[in-house]
Amino acid sequence: MIHGHEVLAMMQGKTYTEEGLLKAISERFGSDERFYTCSAENLTAQGLIDFLKEHGKFMPMDDGFTVDTSNVCDHEQ
Repeated sequence: MIHGHEVLAMMQGKTYTEEGLLKAISERFGSDERFYTCSAENLTAQGLIDFLKEHGKFMPMDDGFTVDTSNVCDHEQ
């Protein structure tokens, strides 16, 4: 399983649509990979995106969204 922090780190400096992020996650980590966060585990890529959205980890941009670095926990994984 991959920690959600790795996806957030991958997003820094880039803008994504939800479809684009799902594709980027699949290309980088594999389409069957599972993810975990500080409070959830065994998430699919779509489940991770939904989780991150619900927890305010994304910042809207004109053509999608990016990671909101001011709202990312900074503890060790």
